[in-house]
Amino acid sequence: MQIISKLREYIPEKKGLLTGALFLSATSSLLGILPFVFIWLLVRELLNTQTPPSQALVSTYAWWASGTALGGVLLYFLALTLSHLAAFRLENNIRRQAMQKIVHFPLGFFDNNPSGRIRKIIDDNAGITHMFLAHQLPDLAGSILMPLISLVLLFVFDWRLGLACLIPIVTALTITRFMIGEQGRRIMREYMTSLEDMNAEAVEYVRGIPVVKVFQQTVFSFKNFYDSIIRYRDMVHSFAVTREKSLASYVTTIHAFAYILIPLSILLIGNSEDYSSILLDLIFYILITPVFAQCIMKNMYMNQAVGQAVEAIRRIEELTDVKQLDVTDDPQPITNHEIAFKEVSFTYPGNNSKAVEDIKFTIPQGKTYALVGPSGGGKTTIARFIPRFWDADTGQVSIGGVDVRDVAPKELMRHVSFVFQNTKLFKTSLIDNLRYGNAHASEEAVNRALDWAQCREIIDRLPNGLNTVIGSEGTYLSGGEQQRIALARAILKDAPVVVLDEATAFSDPENEHLIQRALNKLTQGKTVLTIAHRLNNVVDVDSILVIDKGAVVEQGKHEELLRKEGTYAGMWNEFQKSLQWTVGKEVCND
Repeated sequence: MQIISKLREYIPEKKGLLTGALFLSATSSLLGILPFVFIWLLVRELLNTQTPPSQALVSTYAWWASGTALGGVLLYFLALTLSHLAAFRLENNIRRQAMQKIVHFPLGFFDNNPSGRIRKIIDDNAGITHMFLAHQLPDLAGSILMPLISLVLLFVFDWRLGLACLIPIVTALTITRFMIGEQGRRIMREYMTSLEDMNAEAVEYVRGIPVVKVFQQTVFSFKNFYDSIIRYRDMVHSFAVTREKSLASYVTTIHAFAYILIPLSILLIGNSEDYSSILLDLIFYILITPVFAQCIMKNMYMNQAVGQAVEAIRRIEELTDVKQLDVTDDPQPITNHEIAFKEVSFTYPGNNSKAVEDIKFTIPQGKTYALVGPSGGGKTTIARFIPRFWDADTGQVSIGGVDVRDVAPKELMRHVSFVFQNTKLFKTSLIDNLRYGNAHASEEAVNRALDWAQCREIIDRLPNGLNTVIGSEGTYLSGGEQQRIALARAILKDAPVVVLDEATAFSDPENEHLIQRALNKLTQGKTVLTIAHRLNNVVDVDSILVIDKGAVVEQGKHEELLRKEGTYAGMWNEFQKSLQWTVGKEVCND
């Protein structure tokens, strides 16, 4: 089967375990049939009217029935042992290989794939493949071998009764195929997609609880999570309803052997003088036909398990089927920090329209340039080319005349700091969060960065100072405070190129003032590309680029752009009007 070949690719060092498990399972299935044969032989000996029953034969048949049954159980246990050993290695390898790929993906990949979705796809689907390999795979050989052996036995004893047994078997198989056909595979995909959506929404909801409580938006924030639960419920309910009649028909049919065998046996006895042989054969068929019900049920579960495993592998490979950033074999050093965009165009994976097109500009070393413009115009996309969140489809982004694709990733990260509006602090001590910027920084350097980032008052009020674990025991920071900590981390890194994306987006006026002071310290003497919606923050930069619909529509200093009376001038006028807005109430006099 294709799924077995696919799974073997993930455990090349343990392929023998799969072969051993299948062989032992097949042998166990064969032994599982033999007790029925020996029991029938025993009953035939006891009911023999020609000669008295042989005590030795009865004892022999009984021991063989017990021995083959016990042997089948032991071999099945060994098959499960081997399959579990292979399954643990498989699950570990899937997780490890997926994460090895993911850590080399473009950083932009994580913007489009929330952590809850990544965790769900890798962890849960790796678990599904584990369950399939550990529990269902040993049944695979049995689900193929047992029906074949049983079919042979059906026609060995009495072909007429054997043909009668085929009626419920064929009917049950037809119903099974209907239930697990293309519609079943489609429903399986919908089921797993619903689980992923529900998991992702649950993670996002739990993470956002502090913000939800602050802004009293509990009902509205719960809506997405609630809707995902309702979608899952409706999908499962509709699936159950569509299976109601077919499953009832299957259960009725697969247990209908006696209703066909007994009347047929009565007819055969009425037309035969050797009624004892017919009765003995009837006993055998009554003994063995439940095996068919078990085989078909196992086959149905096996098909469902195979479908789940195939879908699980598909989803993992779909998630990890992302082009990794090319790593040059001949890395070039960065000797100065002039940034140049040369005819850069880019389209996001899965999109048809270009996010940015023919972007050209140069930021001299030590200068600060700002990107402004409408939301969705391409500003963030442009900024993220510098630290290689994505690589341009065409054109070139260079630092010091060296294409960023020709710089070793670690070297590029050493030269670039970036602070985005969605700040990430880990649930660890504050000093560990800061040292992500410089793992070898001394405590003195950490404190200096905190002072420059206007964070001293934050540290002083924390219960354990720099050793306080963020997110534990009710210790949380506001958005503006988190942003200042992120700036301290960037200051500690002291990279010569700084990329800022709405670094003051979630700050109140007081925090904005402190963040601006921290930014002045961070960007001093650095080559800076900043994105801002609050135009008062870019008045003094060396050059402003107005971005709209993925293109540079204007460029110049603040005063120059105002004199042009173009897009920037219109944005500035609207911004000035917004500063004069006041909140009041209209008084009505009767």
